[in-house]
Amino acid sequence: MQKRATVKLHSVFLRRECILPDRLDPCRQPIGEEWSVVEGIPALVFDTMIRQAGWHFMWLHEACSRRGFGLTEEAAIRRALSRALKGVSKRFNAAELDSVQITQYPGFQIANVKVQTLQIQRHASLKIAVGQHPQPVPAR
Repeated sequence: MQKRATVKLHSVFLRRECILPDRLDPCRQPIGEEWSVVEGIPALVFDTMIRQAGWHFMWLHEACSRRGFGLTEEAAIRRALSRALKGVSKRFNAAELDSVQITQYPGFQIANVKVQTLQIQRHASLKIAVGQHPQPVPAR
């Protein structure tokens, strides 16, 4: 049985093909088919780690907000998060959980989740990264 990842505000999500600096290999748990969550490292700390390795961690103005419903708060958040990550443009390789709002109704919950788009890359120019075809790095 697969352990379910703990998702907290400011968690970092990486696309499967996201390349990280050589000496940076955080523990990741899969979230769906295309994404994984970096365990136990909030976005600001992960930003520092990326920058100390000489790479760039860019917060972009794009964000994606989606709703999900479920019988429990956890199920509603999981569905909303999955939908929000699917809404992140394919050209970007990371995202941060920016906000979660829960509305409770008798018998079910609705979660509204917002993820902020991120880009992790070696070069400072976003245009250079968009033209490249990164090689996949397998998640743990």
